[in-house]
Amino acid sequence: MIIMLFGVSNVGKTATGAILAEKLSYSFYDLDEEIKKKFQVTLEEFMRQNPWPYDRCKVKGAVLKEIVQKSEDNAVIAVSPIYYARNFNSLLELDHVVPIELQDSAEHIFKRLVFSDENDNIYEDNEYKEEHKDYYLKDIREDIAYARQTFKRIKWKYSVDNKPVEQVADELYEMLRGLNKS
Repeated sequence: MIIMLFGVSNVGKTATGAILAEKLSYSFYDLDEEIKKKFQVTLEEFMRQNPWPYDRCKVKGAVLKEIVQKSEDNAVIAVSPIYYARNFNSLLELDHVVPIELQDSAEHIFKRLVFSDENDNIYEDNEYKEEHKDYYLKDIREDIAYARQTFKRIKWKYSVDNKPVEQVADELYEMLRGLNKS
């Protein structure tokens, strides 16, 4: 089984996916990390090289398909946002793929918001974040609204509801065990 975790930025796909993969003894892939490896660039450089969102999503979709093909089975993939569904919808139809959309409120996602520098080093800047809170909340709400349309063919939805990542992974693990039994 290949489990794909979809959702907006900072919803917890990577952290949850890594723990879930370990629990299942599956391989773990993070789409952003795979893009960095494949093209030998930082994410910022990837954005610069692919300035148009549609083209960027097309490349991300192609890399996602490569991961699915090479992993064949028993993998968890944290899928960074691909906001043009035509670039991943065909994967949702595969028998061995279980796509799950992680959802949470804008306020909860804002609490988890982190930044990265030009070298992809993650850092927190709570003072800056609070100073620009209205902007970020508006941006997150727009992402959530857009994701509703983009991810509408994903049957499995999971509400993170600001739960600790370990609890999210545990609950997804139990959900997936139930799927295997049916």
